[in-house]
Amino acid sequence: MLRLVDALPEPEVAAPRVVGVDEYATRKGRHYGTVLIDVETRRPVDLLPDREASSLAAWLAERPGVEVICRDRAPFFAEGATTGAPQAVQVADRWYLWHNVSEAAERAVAQHRNCLRALVTAAPEPDPEPALEEDSSGSPWPTGHRFADRTRARHADVHALLKAGHSRRSVQRQLGMTWRTVKQFADAARPEELFTGQWQNRPSVLDDYKPYLDDRWNEGCTNAWKLWEEIVPLGYKGSYQRVRAYLHKKRTSPRPVVARPPSPRTVAGWILRRPETLPEAEQLQLKTVRTHCPEIDALTRHVRAFAVMLTERQGERLPDWLAAVRRDDLPSLHTLAAGIDRDRDAVIAGLTLPWSSGAVEGHVNRIKMLKRQMFGRAGHQLLRSPPY
Repeated sequence: MLRLVDALPEPEVAAPRVVGVDEYATRKGRHYGTVLIDVETRRPVDLLPDREASSLAAWLAERPGVEVICRDRAPFFAEGATTGAPQAVQVADRWYLWHNVSEAAERAVAQHRNCLRALVTAAPEPDPEPALEEDSSGSPWPTGHRFADRTRARHADVHALLKAGHSRRSVQRQLGMTWRTVKQFADAARPEELFTGQWQNRPSVLDDYKPYLDDRWNEGCTNAWKLWEEIVPLGYKGSYQRVRAYLHKKRTSPRPVVARPPSPRTVAGWILRRPETLPEAEQLQLKTVRTHCPEIDALTRHVRAFAVMLTERQGERLPDWLAAVRRDDLPSLHTLAAGIDRDRDAVIAGLTLPWSSGAVEGHVNRIKMLKRQMFGRAGHQLLRSPPY
């Protein structure tokens, strides 16, 4: 079968006017080839065994009718297109331009991650529950019980974060709980609703000695080991760890729940998305960050200005955009601007002309599918054969 396929004559392909160029992996990370597509007909034209600039230049030199070359911003494709078809207009693909802007935006936000702490708001401390302390008989879980205290604390943490506007998934990540546990705590209006199970009303061996420990604590003795040594002669047969846990609760005052600030990637996502598609909560959070950080405010303005250029094909505004970027203290955008400057004509064409590399990306995926169907044995010659 392979010999028959190899013996087929090469089909005659009309010289393309608009060519799309991209790389495909014959062995990912080690060896790459070049695929060339007629963008107008969306049909493959040829495959080159490598991605060298000289190979692309030689292929283009044999086809002087090429007028437009759609490519990514790889330097070897830019060099090969300039050498082999100097008369052609090179068009940088818009997807890659926006991808480069998104990477630069995330780096810029990461450099100002301290400004994101403005979004962290301390939740109010839960009201004390003196009735539970005074009358433990009314509740199966009196205050001071280790499980009850932990349940109350976790219930307060979950509800404080939910009240601050966080989703249940966010609470799950921040508190390290499972989704089912977060749902259980969120659905319970009071922590006592969670006090079910076989351990209710379980007495502690320390209960009879807590009044003595409280008196000694109020007198200023806070050493757990010393207090344990004092209650052992009184008949206490429990462990030192139980005494230490009881005193640890008295020693640690309750602290307000503070949510972690959003990640730079999350804030960059707010900046990169259309403002009208952001939920109201995210709009308010982004507004808060922009108010506290002039650099992130400038970044947001530049990214959204570039998005307008991209979607409305206003490539003539690119020089003014580059000048505005350089006036602000945003090193990541300065690096992006320097890279765009080296490929300015192709970027302006990409932001102006209707051509793109979308058809080329589709055929790259098709090559991947063929290689998988051949279990990695589809070499360059077989992929280049007429059935392709």
